Amino acid sequence: MVEGKGTHSYLPDPRNADILICVNGEHFARDAAKVSVFDSGFMLGDGVWEGLRLHHGRLAFLDQHFDRLWRGAKAIHMELGVTREELERRLYAVLDANGMTGDGVHIRLMCTRGIRSTPYQDPRVVISPATIVIIPEWKEPAPETATRMLDLFTVHVRRGYPDVQDPMLNSHSKLNCITACIQAAQAGADEALMLDPHGFVATCNSTHFFIVKDGEIWTSSGDYCLDGITRGTVISVAREAGIMVRERNFSLTHVYGADEAFTTGTFAGVAPVGTVDGRVLGTQRGPMVERLQQLYLARLAKDVAARSKPS
Repeated sequence: MVEGKGTHSYLPDPRNADILICVNGEHFARDAAKVSVFDSGFMLGDGVWEGLRLHHGRLAFLDQHFDRLWRGAKAIHMELGVTREELERRLYAVLDANGMTGDGVHIRLMCTRGIRSTPYQDPRVVISPATIVIIPEWKEPAPETATRMLDLFTVHVRRGYPDVQDPMLNSHSKLNCITACIQAAQAGADEALMLDPHGFVATCNSTHFFIVKDGEIWTSSGDYCLDGITRGTVISVAREAGIMVRERNFSLTHVYGADEAFTTGTFAGVAPVGTVDGRVLGTQRGPMVERLQQLYLARLAKDVAARSKPS
């Protein structure tokens, strides 16, 4: 049995019923791990988060994830209240407590502004340090994710201007993406393709989007999407391999005429796209996608090989 949908399809694991979760540095059983109803994240979606993968016993691309986390916290004027070194120790401590020392582990790291004295948006009513929760799960992508062709559907929900809610922020406020996800699901698609305010292709609701045209890789300008770690890694390895990558505006007309298309994300890496809005782009994984998957996995292995666990 496979659970989840699209790039987030995964194999259920009974060990997740007994995982330990880290809440503000302490470990709790799954059914005992809780935050206050006055917590800023629960009450207002006020916080930032990261999704991490464990690969060969090491947290992949941790420096980049921490950079993005601290940038996001600074952008919303939130003090995390811990150093990078302490947060890394917490991550590995809860992984060790769960016996998670190899592969097949996904971690959700969530940081909120803390507990409020009353239900109100003004941060000046916060009366505690930031709430930091780490949920590690045994979660392996479904084996067919690397080759199963995804179906995407372009939704009416747009990625907005940064002066409304900056789409570059990996914030707890995800209603924009959730609404897009709902519309795509109701259309029978795996994931939503979202446009920017000008009608150009921006991103998917939970992954980044690329097309392949005449041996080149195109992705959005990045102005209206999250600063994706996997997205940036794929762009980097492709350019190092001599593949032309263009970060540019392009429309659905370009997408419908593409040679190949794919998504990128922390959980599934690089995943091929088969159809967009019913237009068939391919019925099997194309050569560019397969090559990029290999380049990405090589970079992933190189990254974790250079890492050591904190003492």
